[in-house]
Amino acid sequence: MDLFVYADVLLYGVVNGMTFFLMAVGFSFVYGISRLPNFAHGALYVVTGFITWSFMNNMGLPFWLSIAISLIIVSLAGMAIYQFVMIRVRGMPISEIIVSFAIALAILEGLRLQGIGGFKGFIGPGYVLPPFVDGVVSTPWVMIDIHRLLIIAVGLLILGFMWLFTRYHRIGLALKAMAQHERAALMLGINSDRMANFALAIGSGLAGIAAVAIMPLGNVNVESGYSVLTHAIAVCVIGGLGSWGGTLLAALTIGLATTVMSAFGGTMWNNVLVFGLIIFILIVRPSGLLGKQKELEERV
Repeated sequence: MDLFVYADVLLYGVVNGMTFFLMAVGFSFVYGISRLPNFAHGALYVVTGFITWSFMNNMGLPFWLSIAISLIIVSLAGMAIYQFVMIRVRGMPISEIIVSFAIALAILEGLRLQGIGGFKGFIGPGYVLPPFVDGVVSTPWVMIDIHRLLIIAVGLLILGFMWLFTRYHRIGLALKAMAQHERAALMLGINSDRMANFALAIGSGLAGIAAVAIMPLGNVNVESGYSVLTHAIAVCVIGGLGSWGGTLLAALTIGLATTVMSAFGGTMWNNVLVFGLIIFILIVRPSGLLGKQKELEERV
């Protein structure tokens, strides 16, 4: 019986870890390339879910076409945020945080007026995305629905795609150069603002992919935007801001730790555990688990 419990905790811990990774990877990518802390990340996550739901239910479009259009829209929204707002305050860290968080508040509270709530169980009526695939996988040790397993696959595909993109594509190589040393990249003729624009578009698209992968497990609601932003920051701080390897390691660590806590101590302690880990890491290793700012391989 104990073996069954441990197998269950391990599998769901990996699923939760990959969920945290999906939440954080877009935030980590943007910061790693352009050093912009995009606090509108959680708002773009919710926007993707809402747009996808709207195309499906108000326009009758197929699920996959709705996802594709919503990802394009949210990526363009990320570019617009940089081009018309963030470019004005780039290089001023406090202003970057304030402005991007103000954008997030405007988006999320605007959506709340549409009935997409989240306080104490209140949610907008029917704002639910369907799973990619229905059904469950049952083994002698554990039972899990197929959609949760697909979350692991989506995370691994994103990790593999971004690794190839930043090593073999022209834009990816330019982004990699920006992450390594912005001034040296400028001397080589790489346009810093253009690359930051691309980074914000890709990061916004990654937030959108996280939304359509994770939201079928719950509902489209405003509060998830704040939650996703909090979790993304937690993962990036623990793993090391801008570090891809650190983001994955921290996400799996948090996922396994919160799953164990939920199984044996109760879910009410999860936030205490996460923020306790942040405090501990900042004390013993302020740069994060793999936060080596000077090494290119740790940032892209």
